[in-house]
Amino acid sequence: MDFKKQVEILVQKALDENPSLFLIDFHLGLNHSIKVVLDGDKGVSLQECMRVSRAVEHNLDRETQDFSIEVTSAGVGEPLLLPRQYINNVGRKLEVTDSEGSVYTGTLDSVNQAGLCLSWKQREPKPVGKGKVTVKKTKELTFDKVSKAKIIVQF
Repeated sequence: MDFKKQVEILVQKALDENPSLFLIDFHLGLNHSIKVVLDGDKGVSLQECMRVSRAVEHNLDRETQDFSIEVTSAGVGEPLLLPRQYINNVGRKLEVTDSEGSVYTGTLDSVNQAGLCLSWKQREPKPVGKGKVTVKKTKELTFDKVSKAKIIVQF
């Protein structure tokens, strides 16, 4: 079995021990540097990162193949890649780019198996008379139409 396949199996075994965790990214560099990025339904603790790292590291033989390993959680500024990640972020402000290049910034109101719903307030001219009125806008997008989505961090 090649080294990459062996690492993938070990990572999956470690994730199977905690079903709330899921893999966002796995990369094996040329010098056998292993990078694993995790996310979780309830977040990812430092202890979970260490547990996954040890589960992989302790089952590989450095005498056979030298390697380095880094296990991290998905950062706040990182794009959302999997539908499962959106569930944790209901109520947060997102910037979503659709497949046609349109950008929507709003609050993530809901998520279902097919997609998501954003809402925001916008000032528009009154239908009659002068001035503007604030209206609530919503946009529903299916996941296959989302090309990029990231959380807007507010302080």
